[in-house]
Amino acid sequence: MNPDIRAFLDHLRLERGLSDNTVASYARDLEDFCRYLSRDERNLRDADRTAVLRYLSDLKQRGMKPTTIARRMSALRSFFRYLLREGAVQGDPTADIEVASPDEHLPRVVSEADVERMISAVRRPDAIGLRDRAMLETLYATGMRVSELVTLSLEDVELAAGFIRVFGKGKKERVVPLGEMAQDALGLYLRYGRPVLARDRSENAVFLNRLGRRMTRQGFWNILKGYARQAGVSDGVTPHTLRHSFATHLLEGGADLRVVQELLGHADIATTERYTHVTPHRLREVYRNAHPRAR
Repeated sequence: MNPDIRAFLDHLRLERGLSDNTVASYARDLEDFCRYLSRDERNLRDADRTAVLRYLSDLKQRGMKPTTIARRMSALRSFFRYLLREGAVQGDPTADIEVASPDEHLPRVVSEADVERMISAVRRPDAIGLRDRAMLETLYATGMRVSELVTLSLEDVELAAGFIRVFGKGKKERVVPLGEMAQDALGLYLRYGRPVLARDRSENAVFLNRLGRRMTRQGFWNILKGYARQAGVSDGVTPHTLRHSFATHLLEGGADLRVVQELLGHADIATTERYTHVTPHRLREVYRNAHPRAR
């Protein structure tokens, strides 16, 4: 691997705290650019604006999707900015290059009634039912990513205080409050359900599968799909659907965008702003109530 790429990946991993999967994605993108340059016997530090433009053209000829091209360009931009800060290059060849952003799909959202139907579909009175209701209530109450939900450990839950400690992307910690219904469901599971599922006293995962091991993302996804089907909610519901619905319902209820950003663990508020596009009736309501000549 090119030493500059290796140093950049170490920077992403150690200083920016990015996950192994994200670092691996950067590595693949930069290695591809490196291979492209090697056709003309050029190296990364010699790359100029023309080389980058030709590379983007090559990606299009290879049939790459606009989202992939945008991601590759983002990786190159981050990499060359890093080299520039380190004094390894004299200029950034990506500085004046704009890549058209791919059409962004708005997050899929289900209604509050649909969420209620899915949770109500959990009718089993046993440990599995207590666990499933607790997972659904917790995910919707906090807006956590499914990866954050299944990696919760017992020490992360402060049930009496009504909050959960969540470790998100880059292992960044945030504290998220629990509503009463989620507190009740989680409390019942921890008291009566988890002890039945637990087989190994050393296992500290909050949510356990039938074998007493930590629940997996795929395992929870299958559980959610089953309850969505039972509730008659349209196909395509994923754990991320509940995350999107959490954010949208908060904004519709009048929550501040910055608060929602903090709860979701978004580093950039621009990411959170996507949700304002799916609540036009809320924006109209605020406008009518706030503008002196709106009525």
